[in-house]
Amino acid sequence: MAIPIRFIKCSGAGNDFVLIDNMDGSVAIGGAELAVALCSRPFGVGADGLLIMEKSHRADFAMKYYNADGSYGGMCGNGGRCIAMFAFRAGYAGPSMRFDALDTVYSAEIAGSTVRLRMKDPSGFRTGLRFPLDRGEVEAAFLDTGSPHLVLFTADLEQVDVLGLGKTLRFRPELAPEGANVNFVRREGPSEIAVRTYERGVELETLACGTGSVAAAVVSSLLGHCVAPVTVRVRSGESLLVRFEKKDDRVTDVVLEGSAHMLFSGNALYDPLSHSLESLQTLT
Repeated sequence: MAIPIRFIKCSGAGNDFVLIDNMDGSVAIGGAELAVALCSRPFGVGADGLLIMEKSHRADFAMKYYNADGSYGGMCGNGGRCIAMFAFRAGYAGPSMRFDALDTVYSAEIAGSTVRLRMKDPSGFRTGLRFPLDRGEVEAAFLDTGSPHLVLFTADLEQVDVLGLGKTLRFRPELAPEGANVNFVRREGPSEIAVRTYERGVELETLACGTGSVAAAVVSSLLGHCVAPVTVRVRSGESLLVRFEKKDDRVTDVVLEGSAHMLFSGNALYDPLSHSLESLQTLT
């Protein structure tokens, strides 16, 4: 028997999501299969990932995030900013709020169409990582910003093979079992960079990545390329601002700031047996 699902399509600087308001607990089906059905661009709503909002005993709400392939994601910075904007507009929280995700409580602030999200302190910084490829080797840095990220610097950001190289590096055995997102970075100025990101779980280049933008900005600072706050130009043409405090190699007080938009809402009939959508109706 098909189950009716109400959803909201939203975008954080071009990183797009399907959001389900499950604060009343009425959606009692697995998020993995639902993510695959709803996020499919040929057959569903189309998105980089699925956000599910639920009640939390220690914050205004809880966020669950699934990648488009159904894998349970790490922290999603742009998804967190989108769900914060929805919570404010739906009346679940005021302009300053707290939400629970992956056993961590995050805080966010709404200012017009902009959301400022305080992130976890990054960890696991490594530099000088070398990965042999068929045509030589590449050098990268690693940083965990709630999700694992590789950061590679390039002067030719427009010509880099984001899909091919990103997929190869994302599955390197040195990064097993989680793998990593792969960010290609070009320095644009003393406090500005441009980034293109291959996202695991989507297995494609996305128009923006929040945790990837944080990783690129922080690594750029740690290596002496940029000074915080760092403006990050993403593939959508929008910019994210990454603020943080740095003392030696320790980075704290990370804030990700940028736009978050609710695009449209709709209703879907989801068949939990076939894991597919029977019908889809979008509303403005």
